[in-house]
Amino acid sequence: MQLYNNKSLDEVTGQLRAWEEGALRKSLERYPERYPEFTTLSGMPIARLYTHGDVATTDYARDLGLPGEYPYTRGVHATGPRGRLWTMRMFAGFGDAEETNQRFRYLLQQGQTGLSIAFDMPTLYGYDTDAPEAEGEFGLCGVACSSLADMEVLLDELPLESITTSMTINSPAAMVWAMYIAAAEKRGVSRAKLGGTLQNDILKEYIAQKEFIFPPRPSMRLVTDTVEFAARQMPLWNPISVSGYHIREAGSTAVQELAFTLADGFEYVRWAIARGLDVDDFAPRISFFFNAHNDFFEEIAKYRAARRIWAREMKETFGAKTPRSWMLRFHTQTAGVSLTAQQPLNNVARVALQALAAVLGGTQSLHTNSLDEALALPSEEAVTVALRTQQIIAHESGVTNTVDPLGGSFFVEALTDEVERQAYAYFRQIEEHGGVLPALEEGFFQREITEAAVRFQREVESGRRVIVGVTDFANDAPQQSVPLLRIDEAGYHRQLERLRSVRRTRDNRAVSQRLLDLAHAARREDANLMAPLLAAVNEYATLQEMMDVLREAWGVYEEPVIL
Repeated sequence: MQLYNNKSLDEVTGQLRAWEEGALRKSLERYPERYPEFTTLSGMPIARLYTHGDVATTDYARDLGLPGEYPYTRGVHATGPRGRLWTMRMFAGFGDAEETNQRFRYLLQQGQTGLSIAFDMPTLYGYDTDAPEAEGEFGLCGVACSSLADMEVLLDELPLESITTSMTINSPAAMVWAMYIAAAEKRGVSRAKLGGTLQNDILKEYIAQKEFIFPPRPSMRLVTDTVEFAARQMPLWNPISVSGYHIREAGSTAVQELAFTLADGFEYVRWAIARGLDVDDFAPRISFFFNAHNDFFEEIAKYRAARRIWAREMKETFGAKTPRSWMLRFHTQTAGVSLTAQQPLNNVARVALQALAAVLGGTQSLHTNSLDEALALPSEEAVTVALRTQQIIAHESGVTNTVDPLGGSFFVEALTDEVERQAYAYFRQIEEHGGVLPALEEGFFQREITEAAVRFQREVESGRRVIVGVTDFANDAPQQSVPLLRIDEAGYHRQLERLRSVRRTRDNRAVSQRLLDLAHAARREDANLMAPLLAAVNEYATLQEMMDVLREAWGVYEEPVIL
C-alpha cells in the first residue's frame, strides 16, 4: 500500500515515531521540573509520556494479536463483552442458610446473573456450628454449613440447572462440594449439568490467607482428587479457582499477585499430570480469581499479562493442544483492603474505578464490594448499589461497545510487557527455591508479601501515598452514617436445632460405616476421596465428622516460624 506522497505505511510510522521521541526529549529538557518520578503501586516507574519507542521490542504478531486468538493478550473471546457480558456474581453469605437463601433470591431479582457463596469461619476451618472451636463465630463472615441439610435449605428454589455457582472454600472444599452435588441430585439435577466454580486453592492458603488445615502434600492430593473427579464426571464445573485475590489482600504488589498466582496454577497442572490426566482433559476447567485494586492501568496490564503468560506456558511448557487449555478465564473482585471506614461513601467511587479496570481488562465474572465493607457485612441497600455499579458500566458507559478498547495503547502495552518481565523474574526465583512447595515451606512467598506490605504502609505514613478521607482530605465533618446489616440472632438457634435434628434422625450406623470407608481411602494413595465423601454426605455425615477423619489420617499443619 502506498500512502502520503508515495511513502509506505512503515516509512510514515517511522517518521511519526522519530517526531514523537524528539518532541518528548525537547519537552523534558525545557521543563524538567514538571516531570517528577511516579510509580505504580508495584513500584514500577511511570514515564510522563509513552511513544512507539516504548513498545518497539514488542512482537505484535506474537504478543498482541486479536481478541480471541493466541496468546489472548486482548481477551479470550473474539467479541468480548460486546458479545456477552461478564457474569455479575455478588459474593454473599451470613447467618444461617435461611438468611443467605433470601439474600440470593433478592440479588437474582435485582439482576444478578451468578451465585457466589461465602461460608463462615467454622465452616472454612471444618468445624460444625456447635463445636467449642466455633463459639462466637457463627455466621459472621458467611453462612454456616454443617451438613447436607444446611445445603438443601441454602439452595432451596434457586435455579441450579440454569445458573452457575461459585463457592469460596478451600481446606474443606471437597466436602462442601459433595454437599452441593448431593443437594442438586436430590432435586433431580444431574451432576453432569451443574456449572460453577470451587475455589479449592490450597496453595494460596499457605502463602497468604492461612485457612489451611492439613499439611501441604495431602492437601494437594485432595485438590487433585477434585480435579480428576470433575474431569471424569462434571464437565461444566471448574474444580479450582486459582486465587490471587487473597495474596493481594495480604499486602502483595500487583506483580507478586500475578506471579505467585500463576506459579500456583502451574503447580496444580503438574500434580494433575502426575496423576495420569491428559492436560487437555482438565486445563480448560481451571479458572482464576484476581483482585482489582486502585492503580487503574496497572491492573489492566496485570490481566493482559496473565492471559499471555498462561497461554504461552500451557502451550509451550505443558504441551496443551486444545486452544481452550491456553485460555486464562478469571473472576474479579474489587479490593476490599482498599476500602475505608472513614468517609465510607467514597468507597462507591473506588469500587466503580476498580470494576471498570476489571471490565477493560477482560474479566469473565465480577463481584463489586459494597460501600460498608470496612464496617460490616453488606446491607441490602449497599449491595444493591454495588450491583448497580456493574450494571451502569455494562449498560450506560459504552465501554462494552468494542473489544479491548485499550489494545495498542503505548502505555498499556509497555506496562503489560514490564509486568510480564517481572513475573518471569519471580518464576525464576521460585525455581531456585526448588518449586512452589519448597518455596512456601521456606517462607519465600510470605517474606516477599510482608516486605511489600511494609513498603506500602511506609509510603502511606510518609505522605507519598494518599488515602482520600484518611491521610488527606479528612475534614472535621461528622462521620458519615450508613445503615449496617444486623444478623438475626434467632438464626443461631435455628442452625443448632437443624444440626441436632440431623444427628437424631439419620442412620447413625450407616454414617459410621461411611466415615470408616473414608478413613480407609484416605490412607490409600491410589484412592480418589470424592466417592467416599459423597457417600458420607448422602448419609448426612457432618462436615466436622468428615474433616476429623482426615485430621486423624493426615495430621494438622503448623506453619514454621518465618524469619
